[in-house]
Amino acid sequence: MNLSVERLGRMRGALARHVDGGDVPGLVAMVARRGQVHAEVLGAAEAGGPPMRRDSIFRIASVTKQITAAAAMTLVEECRLRLDDPVDGLLPELAGRRVLRRPDAPLDDTVPAHRPITVRDLLTFRLGIGAVMAPPGATPIQRAMDEAGVSPGPGGHAIEPDAWMKRLGGLPLVHQPGDRWMYDTGSDVLGVLMARAAGKPLEDLLRERLFEPLGMTDTGFHVPAGKLDRLAGAYRPDPATGDLVLADDRGRWGRPPAFPSGAGGPGLLSTADDLLAFCTMMLNKGRHPGGRVLSRPSVELMTTDQLTEQQKRDNAVFFDGNSGWGLGVGVITRRDDLPAVPGRFGWAGGTGTSVHTDPSEDLIGILLTQRELTSPAAPPWFRDFWTGAYQAIDD
Repeated sequence: MNLSVERLGRMRGALARHVDGGDVPGLVAMVARRGQVHAEVLGAAEAGGPPMRRDSIFRIASVTKQITAAAAMTLVEECRLRLDDPVDGLLPELAGRRVLRRPDAPLDDTVPAHRPITVRDLLTFRLGIGAVMAPPGATPIQRAMDEAGVSPGPGGHAIEPDAWMKRLGGLPLVHQPGDRWMYDTGSDVLGVLMARAAGKPLEDLLRERLFEPLGMTDTGFHVPAGKLDRLAGAYRPDPATGDLVLADDRGRWGRPPAFPSGAGGPGLLSTADDLLAFCTMMLNKGRHPGGRVLSRPSVELMTTDQLTEQQKRDNAVFFDGNSGWGLGVGVITRRDDLPAVPGRFGWAGGTGTSVHTDPSEDLIGILLTQRELTSPAAPPWFRDFWTGAYQAIDD
């Protein structure tokens, strides 16, 4: 056996304590290694409701980013996009950028951008704008992004992609292109770029390039009416009491969003088995049972840290001294914990999801919960899942 059944029981016990203790209403956990797939399905699909199912559908939030990036690389391989080409031709809204003299400067205190924004900048989150890690509304650019409806966040964007791009293009950059890593916005811009390059909506592109070849039949930006009963509830802790309260209305997911977010705000919906199909393709360097989605060099490039040491130090809350960022995906760079294996890649979603692939151990881990994260730090149930997955390796 590649995974110890006895030790997987330890993992189940740890996760069951979080469900029984009320930390999360329910979850689906999956560990796969060398053809062996172990799934745990615990708790309820919604508080006080029916039991969780293996095929329950979850809001995967920022786990969307690695899927968007993989689809983008199919366009790079066809030379419909080039990593170091300016995006101005397809995204004229981002041409001729102005850049704030400092992050907290007034919006009119700017200098010209040193160079255009490139496709690589979008994938590495170094386009110069994104989530500002400061208290809400602390700087003029934060307030301007909020007012324009282009701020990163779990609620998503209420306007269509072209209108969103126009509003984003009306704002200065926070940093020069290529200088700093700023979370999230790069993937949303990338999604718009991909749709324009392919001449079709982002969801159609993702379905054509990934979902259909990989058999990801339950993945998309909305849930068809016949599957809505499988959509798990979503919860957040009440700031005053700590009790879990509903985070959104299931009905909103029955129709396509105005803005299909390649970043994950709110992003794709999916199941554990659909995500296993995607991760297995990535683990197999682009191959799947029906052929090849990506080349080996593309997957290796995506999963190689692209950031400078300073860029990672500036974002220690995300990288914690042991990781970096490739093309649309987080990458472990230093071993300092059981699951922190150099080369392991993946990301977490703010709705309570964590999906990572480890080429060194031939291991895939998928944890789907319904409780929103309240900080970039992994909650105890994440840490216990990953400890449980790695301590179960049996060779």
